[in-house]
Amino acid sequence: MGNTYLEQYLDAIERGEIIAGRELKTELRKLVDDLSDPRFQYDTTEAYQRIAFMESLCLQNKKPFYNKPMELLLWQKAFIECLYSFKIFDDELGRWRRRFRDIMLLIARKNGKTTLMAADAHTDLRIGDGGQDIVCTSNDEKQANLLWGEVGGMRKRIDPKSKWTHQNLSEIKNVNNGTKIFKMSSKTQNKDGRNIDKAFFDESHDAQNDEIAVACQKSMSVKDEPLFINLTTEGFVNDGYLDNKLVYARKVLNDEIEDDSFLPWLYTQDSEQEIWQDEQSWFKSNPSLGVIKKWSYLRKEVNTSKVDKSTRMHTLCKDFNIKQNNAQAWLMDSDYNYTTPVYDLEEFRGALCFGAVDLSATTDLSNAKILLMKAGDKTKYVYSHYFIPESKLTDSDDVEAGAKYLEWAKQGILSIHDGNEIDIEKIADWFYNLYREFGLRLYKCGYDQRFAKAFLNKMDDYGFETEMIYQNRFVMSSPMKLVEADLKSKLINYNQNDMDKWCLGNASMEMDNLGNVMCVKINNQKSKRIDGAVTLIMLYEIFRRYKGEFMQTL
Repeated sequence: MGNTYLEQYLDAIERGEIIAGRELKTELRKLVDDLSDPRFQYDTTEAYQRIAFMESLCLQNKKPFYNKPMELLLWQKAFIECLYSFKIFDDELGRWRRRFRDIMLLIARKNGKTTLMAADAHTDLRIGDGGQDIVCTSNDEKQANLLWGEVGGMRKRIDPKSKWTHQNLSEIKNVNNGTKIFKMSSKTQNKDGRNIDKAFFDESHDAQNDEIAVACQKSMSVKDEPLFINLTTEGFVNDGYLDNKLVYARKVLNDEIEDDSFLPWLYTQDSEQEIWQDEQSWFKSNPSLGVIKKWSYLRKEVNTSKVDKSTRMHTLCKDFNIKQNNAQAWLMDSDYNYTTPVYDLEEFRGALCFGAVDLSATTDLSNAKILLMKAGDKTKYVYSHYFIPESKLTDSDDVEAGAKYLEWAKQGILSIHDGNEIDIEKIADWFYNLYREFGLRLYKCGYDQRFAKAFLNKMDDYGFETEMIYQNRFVMSSPMKLVEADLKSKLINYNQNDMDKWCLGNASMEMDNLGNVMCVKINNQKSKRIDGAVTLIMLYEIFRRYKGEFMQTL
């Protein structure tokens, strides 16, 4: 066993005492080999000073570690040691300087990355070189403030009367040596023109582009030993900054690109399958599991993920660093393609119902639905009708995606309107005809604001109450999850409507970092019509809003 933390860490992994993924093991082996490379020196002096300071004078902010000094795990010591110990000779400077300038720490949530980096910044504030400008940055102000605020908490705990340090709303400063720590987000004006020595880019997965990273790196261009630390989990932004950076990181890791100044430190799983089969594999993306991150929490998330698609996507992404996108179907075939009794609306004569419409564009497919219930029956009976202009019947993309418009029209579930546009008023007529033929009384009808004017005017003429439902992830998330749960429980009877089946099969789930979901087309393919799925979700939202009042009428 070597004496350095880096060697101890790799040795513990090789002997099976610590479980690590392939990508991390690859990088650690390369780094240990570099210890004997004459191009580099490995001087642990600064790293060990930092570790000693962190473990004695960086008092933490959050329960259950509130006001306690840090006790660094071996992975954290190895990371800090490696970051500050590797040196490379700089001909321009005529001396040895820090080797790594660009660092990526990819690690699952709740493993202590923000606290570790806050402690690193606090160390710079107290015992680092004077005159440094250090930035805590992220895509949004709230996230940038998390790391910066944690530094402020550490500062206050050992200097409560602000004798040596000072903090205001914009910066934390050492009044003796001039080092200051400030925060910056994508909304910060005048990001350029600064003079930064070190940048912590927290949760970079939210960034659509490299605007923040470029601004920081340009601001560090005149520094002898700049340090850009990207600390993040995986995210849901496709083709954003993190995706591109990870492509680069893996090329460096696999020796496809030579970059001695870049350090990829990636805690990743080797496969998704191992997550479900072996909970010991969870250490690969969660090196602080059992110490900082709780087993009980992660087990609960994994168990819920086995039955809930949105939880599964969020857990795989945020707890195991497995990238999620909208390429996968929202539902499995068995979730919605199940046998139910075919019903006649005559069974519901005179009943109250909810309605919803997805009007899309007047030149495209539109859908209207109603929801009915029976006393003592949890089943939601959904009755649906579709509308399309004649010009779309021969759309080759739709046909290739499974559309059978003429067949569906013969079944009576699709109305074809002459010409190039749907007559939106006739969708309002459909609701009125349900009242005229079966006495079905529309309690509330949800609609999206687009293309709705003519529809609303006609609905108003009929005396039907309508309510706007915005099609965004904040409004649509809860009802989408409820639809999924009821489909899995076979509590939705959509009368074996083939167009509903087609739309549900085309639907995918897009998620943000807060776990909010929205219905989108698989791979954003235009021909994958999801109008029926979207309308069902809207129908559930209007039902959710007025469920209490409605259930009393049954």
